Amino acid sequence: MKTKNNKSRNKSYSVNLRAEAATVLFQILEEGKSARECLPAIQDHLKEQDKAWLQEMVYGVLRNLPILQFWLRKLLDKPLKNRFKIVEHVVMLGFYQLAFSRVSQHAAVSETVAACQALNTIAMKGLVNAILRTFLRENIFEESAPNEQIASGLPKWLFKKLQLEYQAELSNVVKNMQLKAPIWLRVNPIQISAEQYKTKLHQENIEYQTSDQHTNGIILAKGRDVTSLPGFHEGWFSVQDGAAQLAAAYLQPKAGEHILDCCAAPGGKTCHILELQPEITSLYALEVDQTRARRIEENLERLKHKANIIIGDASDPSRWWDNKQFDRILLDAPCSATGIIRRHPDVKWLRKAADIGVLVELQKQILDAIWLTLKPGGTLLYATCSILPEENHQQISQFLSRTHDARLDDSFCHDSVNKPGQQILPGEQQMDGFYYARLVKSAAN
Repeated sequence: MKTKNNKSRNKSYSVNLRAEAATVLFQILEEGKSARECLPAIQDHLKEQDKAWLQEMVYGVLRNLPILQFWLRKLLDKPLKNRFKIVEHVVMLGFYQLAFSRVSQHAAVSETVAACQALNTIAMKGLVNAILRTFLRENIFEESAPNEQIASGLPKWLFKKLQLEYQAELSNVVKNMQLKAPIWLRVNPIQISAEQYKTKLHQENIEYQTSDQHTNGIILAKGRDVTSLPGFHEGWFSVQDGAAQLAAAYLQPKAGEHILDCCAAPGGKTCHILELQPEITSLYALEVDQTRARRIEENLERLKHKANIIIGDASDPSRWWDNKQFDRILLDAPCSATGIIRRHPDVKWLRKAADIGVLVELQKQILDAIWLTLKPGGTLLYATCSILPEENHQQISQFLSRTHDARLDDSFCHDSVNKPGQQILPGEQQMDGFYYARLVKSAAN
């Protein structure tokens, strides 16, 4: 959807922000692009305060989309089409401001209506104005959601899956998926100790919490631009959720070992392995996408680490593997990312029910293929940022049943018989949803 944003910037900066928020929503919900693709391109020319506002509006609409769509259907006689489709996103943006944000009613209505001009849909200004004023006059925003699924903020297919798997914990899981995720840092002990870094934060009056589970983990009390934190450019820390920080510890790397980080981008876990065990002989970071592999390079460079980056398909080791078996493998498998929806709310609208079976089959292929590259007696740590059973404990159960030389290390399992591995749910100890299973290859006879 092309917009005439350059003209709007000269006339009204606030109008431009709403027009650009609607543009991002259109690209995500109608064109299937991710927020990571859309937001940076638009935010590039903005001041920090406006970047934060734009992201808050976009993510807020995505978190509350079902109820916003419900209200829209009540107040819009028929769906808009073609170049006017973006106006539906303008209206929902207005609803979000009026129902969930601190934006004044006057600004929410007048500036949202004015956004139509920036989007070259000036003919819709009257319609948008009428809908938003009816929304206020009839107190539509006070109406509760008509059912649990709409109240959850989740698409129907995902809500039904969670209902089946997490009956007892459903309300808590749904609630935590809607909350904003805190910013977790992982201090790089090769550059600075955790205690020294905490002192730096104290000196700059930056509030934080710590976690008993994470020696070098820090949870910021408030969201902020991480590049402005002390030591970012010097490589003193990484931004990594607490659940993801468990990967290197669960892998248990030892000095002198030959290790593979499989599906490694953006490189957070690669760097953490090196920080946890600087004396490993070699670490290979495998990534199929060359663009994403550059992120590994950038993180290694900033944190002053070194690893061997391989561009290759994990499901086809014959194209990149040199036949030297690995002592340990971290397989952070491609997945639905349903465990990180609170951090990336676009995921729940980009992911479709039909995608899950495709991902499960890909995970199976990678597991079977990469297992052959592991030494007898070696360890493979399987990880996903998913909370769906078919990608996690069911996937591992099936792998164990067909793989004669694989056994489960159940030292951190919740239920090693029925649900092998460890499932972390969103919000648990302030962490994202994540799954881990540690598999050991039988030693050669």
